[in-house]
Amino acid sequence: HSSKMPEIKKVLHKFAIYGDTSASDNDMTGKNFSKVCKECGIMDGKAVTSTDVDIIFNKVNTKGARSITFSEFQQAMKELCRKRFKNKSPEEALQAVYGLIEGKEPGSVGATKTTKAGGVQRLTDSSKYTGSLKERFDESGKGKGLAGHQDLTDTSGYVGAYKGAGTYDQTH
Repeated sequence: HSSKMPEIKKVLHKFAIYGDTSASDNDMTGKNFSKVCKECGIMDGKAVTSTDVDIIFNKVNTKGARSITFSEFQQAMKELCRKRFKNKSPEEALQAVYGLIEGKEPGSVGATKTTKAGGVQRLTDSSKYTGSLKERFDESGKGKGLAGHQDLTDTSGYVGAYKGAGTYDQTH
């Protein structure tokens, strides 16, 4: 099974830094460990549940540590494979679990999508905005950011919202 280790390490690195780019590639948090188990099909909801995954994570990690190393991960997999593949030998079960992990990448399952249902379409159409909200978006509907939220100080000497600003010299 050592031939699969570089591939497994590569997959784990992707999961370890998922959602936390400052994380080191050697350590994996409980949240990301759970994500590996869920997305790779190790956690099936019957033989292996999220509770089992959490218990095993806490069992293998160093007391007080919030993450596990690669060797602790391998230990956790040995524990999980016995639960997941009860009818296989420990070695076959471990191979099966590594087979599930191989070649996987963390997916953004359940990422928030914009909805177009019912009144939401009307509420999110910036071309229909009025008043101060209208000032916050340009013609294309893109937000102006800070410029649209703050009243920028006009030091031209004209009263705010005066339409004839800059025309005095032309008429006199």
